Amino acid sequence: MSTRALVTGLGIIAPNGVGAEAYWSATLAGKSGIDQISAFDPSGYSTTLAGSVEEFAAAEFVPGRLIVQTDRWTQFGLAATTMALRDAGVEAAGMPEYGVGVVTASSSGGNEFGQREIGRLWSQGPGAVGVYQSIAWFYAATTGQISIREKARGRCGVVVSEQAGGLDALGQARRVLREDGGVVVSGGTEAPLSPYALVCQIKSGRLSDARNPDECYLPFDRRARGHVPGEGGAILVVETAESARSRAANPYGEIAGYAATFDPRPGSGRPPALRRAIVQALADAGRAPEEVDVVFADAAGVPEQDRAEAEAITAVFGPRGVPVTAPKTMTGRLYAGGSALDAAAALLSIRDAVIPPTVGTAHLDPACDIDLVYGGPRDARVRTALVLARGAGGFNSAMVLTAP
Repeated sequence: MSTRALVTGLGIIAPNGVGAEAYWSATLAGKSGIDQISAFDPSGYSTTLAGSVEEFAAAEFVPGRLIVQTDRWTQFGLAATTMALRDAGVEAAGMPEYGVGVVTASSSGGNEFGQREIGRLWSQGPGAVGVYQSIAWFYAATTGQISIREKARGRCGVVVSEQAGGLDALGQARRVLREDGGVVVSGGTEAPLSPYALVCQIKSGRLSDARNPDECYLPFDRRARGHVPGEGGAILVVETAESARSRAANPYGEIAGYAATFDPRPGSGRPPALRRAIVQALADAGRAPEEVDVVFADAAGVPEQDRAEAEAITAVFGPRGVPVTAPKTMTGRLYAGGSALDAAAALLSIRDAVIPPTVGTAHLDPACDIDLVYGGPRDARVRTALVLARGAGGFNSAMVLTAP
């Protein structure tokens, strides 16, 4: 169980940048990708803003025969995988036959593809429904398509735990490496901006109805009124130290600790389980709270949830005991892709010794006694980062990433 899980490649598709360096430079500059939804007319919906990936052209990364078979969410995953493998210097086809696995996260699945085909069913009848409807909507479609395209025949899987899914997938990747060795392509992407998917999200009651992009997602702020969705995510190449050493790879960092918990039943009187996830992840990593240099918060943007997260953080680190940031305020919440993107951002923070800012938030909620990084990036020696994520329904995940 001592096998180290090193991250050697990053592939990022985000509303404020396609590619790791484009995303990172925009994030450090405080550039937001949140604006009015452009994929359809959102004027009739209570939520009209989102983080859309406007610069993505599927044909640049995905063969035409696959574009017609896949939802936008899977196309993001295929493109991010290409970027991550290239960044890591891994040729999956040149690895041992079962040496590369794939573990991704999914939340809403291929909802845009599914809505289009269901529309054809209603308007034109069963004969008009495309054959790929049977697979494109399915939660495991991205894992399957990556595995087929990259000839990654090692252990594969998919994790479904909403916003916590990206960390859970990376935690599963580490488990696979400890048992099988080799390389795992892992992370998550999301494309939740079809009309059907937006209606489902609005029903949660957690989405913002703000019309100003600068004020629609303000976690830990007195003005917080929910969050906005976003599309995109990140795929990471995770491998054993032996594999990385054999290729003279230059790792971004190590997945040193991970834990997942589940909140108790509402009304039970028991406390939320996020604090327990933090404590267990730190114990798994063998790190004390004072060794953590930054926390990438889940940052729901819903006042009661923000306060609960701030309480968990201060319970472990003390009031204003560690810098906290939420760069997802520039992308929206990407669900299955969100915490994977935060993990990638944390690794870039370690690489460049800088903490990215939380944008928008300017009037900290007095009940959130945390050292929130806002107003601009903060130079800092970052050797250990903690990433937090919570999924709808009670999922909590915490991951400790350290310098290699």
